[in-house]
Amino acid sequence: MTNEAVSKVVLITGCSSGIGAATAIRLATAGWTVYATARRVESIAALAEAGCRTMALDVTDDASMQHAVATIEAEHGAVGVLINNAGYSESGSVEELSSERLRRQFETNVFGVHRLIQLVLPGMRRQGWGKIVNLSSMGGRLTFPGGGAYHASKYALEALSDALRFEVKGFGIDVVLIEPGLIRTGFSQAAVGSMTTALAKPGPYSAFNEAVARNTKEAYEKGMFSKLGGGPDDVARTIERAVSARRPKARYPVTASARALLMQRAMMPDWAWDAFLRTQFPQPGAA
Repeated sequence: MTNEAVSKVVLITGCSSGIGAATAIRLATAGWTVYATARRVESIAALAEAGCRTMALDVTDDASMQHAVATIEAEHGAVGVLINNAGYSESGSVEELSSERLRRQFETNVFGVHRLIQLVLPGMRRQGWGKIVNLSSMGGRLTFPGGGAYHASKYALEALSDALRFEVKGFGIDVVLIEPGLIRTGFSQAAVGSMTTALAKPGPYSAFNEAVARNTKEAYEKGMFSKLGGGPDDVARTIERAVSARRPKARYPVTASARALLMQRAMMPDWAWDAFLRTQFPQPGAA
């Protein structure tokens, strides 16, 4: 297929705020044709004014995902760049986490990503070009207590991406993982908010849950790692670099906090990492 016939249209999920909104604006400003999406299209009206095309898309609704991809393919032939950004953090101790909440975490952070990838790949293969960018986290390669559900979803996303990268490379398609560290968005408030029920319930994890909520909030607002964090545009700038690269890297850690903690974790055996975590969190059941 000639280069003129290749669609490089960008589809981004989760654009109502934060990283998704910043990425949509940055790519549209750089001249990409961007379809910015969110569950409620009215929440992204400002992105239309910034030059994006807007569309409703719910990554937990198969019909919604099919409609979004079909709409783009009808006009442009294929989705050229898929940026799977929609996601959230479910926090709390593993024992107290309901199966329903764990499934809901995976529906958004993993299953929705997988389904959109399935939907866009035939068009990318037909044109012999495409880029799939998955928003992971430094939490896809290290784990903090109280974040079992979130980390499990990001570890799963990393594994899917690693397998997919090999499987589609021969079709001219690149798969990229973006691994932000601490990013100043509404992420921490949402993570703490997901613990409301756990915080209100007395039990063996009460002090632990309170510490997780407090430490999560403080990590984003003050302390050493907050100074090593960044903003949504730091991630958006990295995504732009990845989708513009002829040969993008497999992984892009974003912010000094991600690079520092990933290096620290790689150098530590499990017992040493656990000892480090005990300096940051009370260990449930310990005297």
